[in-house]
Amino acid sequence: MDKQRIRPHGLGAIRFWLALWCAKLTVPLLKLTHHNGTNFPGEVALKLCPDFLKYVARPERIVTVTGTDGKTSVTNLICDMLEGAGQKVLSNRLGSNINSGVATCLIGGCSVFNKAKFPIAVLEVDERSSKRIYPYVQPDITVITNLFRDSIMRNAHPEYIAGFLTRSIPERTKLILCADDLISCSVAPDNPRACFGLERMDTDTDHCVNRINDLRICPRCAGKLRYEYVRYHHIGRAVCADCGFASPVPDYRGCEVDLKAMTMTVKDAGGQGKYRLLSDSVFNIYNELSAIAVLRELGYAHGEIVKLTDGLKIAESRFRADKAGNVEVVMHLSKDRNALACSRVFDYVSSRPGRKELILMMNNLNDDSHWSENVCWLYDCDFEFLNDPLVTHIIATGPRAKDYYLRLLLAGVPADRVDCVRDELSAVDKLQLLPGSSVYILYGTDTTCMRLASQVREATIKRAEEAVK
Repeated sequence: MDKQRIRPHGLGAIRFWLALWCAKLTVPLLKLTHHNGTNFPGEVALKLCPDFLKYVARPERIVTVTGTDGKTSVTNLICDMLEGAGQKVLSNRLGSNINSGVATCLIGGCSVFNKAKFPIAVLEVDERSSKRIYPYVQPDITVITNLFRDSIMRNAHPEYIAGFLTRSIPERTKLILCADDLISCSVAPDNPRACFGLERMDTDTDHCVNRINDLRICPRCAGKLRYEYVRYHHIGRAVCADCGFASPVPDYRGCEVDLKAMTMTVKDAGGQGKYRLLSDSVFNIYNELSAIAVLRELGYAHGEIVKLTDGLKIAESRFRADKAGNVEVVMHLSKDRNALACSRVFDYVSSRPGRKELILMMNNLNDDSHWSENVCWLYDCDFEFLNDPLVTHIIATGPRAKDYYLRLLLAGVPADRVDCVRDELSAVDKLQLLPGSSVYILYGTDTTCMRLASQVREATIKRAEEAVK
């Protein structure tokens, strides 16, 4: 079950066994002290034995998921479907996606005698951490969800990250790539690969409407790319008039997407299946399609996968909607310091029918005490989507409240529609709660922010319910 593992010997064996047993011991200690510790055991192991990942047992089959956005959602979907099929799956779905987090996951997946306890692992891997993980934990399949411009202090330009992944991913690993993202398709060109993509949709355009488009010229000859259609940013189908370079034909085609019936047909060389959509967000449709492609690569028939997706839903830690009084209260993860992620959420919210109020609290709450994030990402982000008559009220709150307030004004949002409140819970008191409207609470990835967003949600629901008594 652990054929990839190299057995330690000599001094390396002593260091490894000490690292494994000490790391194992930290798990019950963390529980006793009520600490989460999603990567602490791995940190201990790597401190005691820097090449710990070389020796720790791992499952026979390994799937990894990486990319700028959607890693956690796709990892969870693949795990849920495999577990629904009766598989025992090892995953870091609740933990860190860096080398210490992967180490923690593998520590939990092996015995004290270093024997693997799971037949398959599905691991989320941070793009920049891939060079510390892939030399040891060599996946059979790697999904690259997408590659976009990310925070300037984290992942810089997507072409840089594409090159980083190309140098890190093992040659034997099969890649599952988005055919509608030419930057992802450039990764590890000599590796075996399969692509997924969505056929043209009614909402597509013939030009980019976003502030950023990271792929305007042909990566082969530097000629100007012509987009047959654009979904958002550089996602779509493109062709170079000079050399003929074009987006690849998808092996797994999402077609007949019906947002009213919430269904999609997926076709490939081996057949087709009609699937229930888990979300009406195009971004999440891509996530679902990529997970279906992985299950097909693992040998599951369309009929089996259709049944496995029927009971699934997007994790409530990412999206949750509740009816309260005369309004709908929606919690929606909006990845802070990431222009693409926030733009996608703003576009989605503005496209929803009816009047909307927003609480913007996409804040890394640790910024105040630990480090200062460059806020230039705010000016790559499409706040202009929120300059919409149906977005009747926006409350900017948290440590970055004034930054968001300024950006909203620069996006043309009228000042009388915007409030700026430093304390998140106090922001609830500013809500108008117009009957029939929706309240969107947009929050960031910091764990403290997630907990606080839940408190804001509860306070909003309580106030909305009291308003109709």
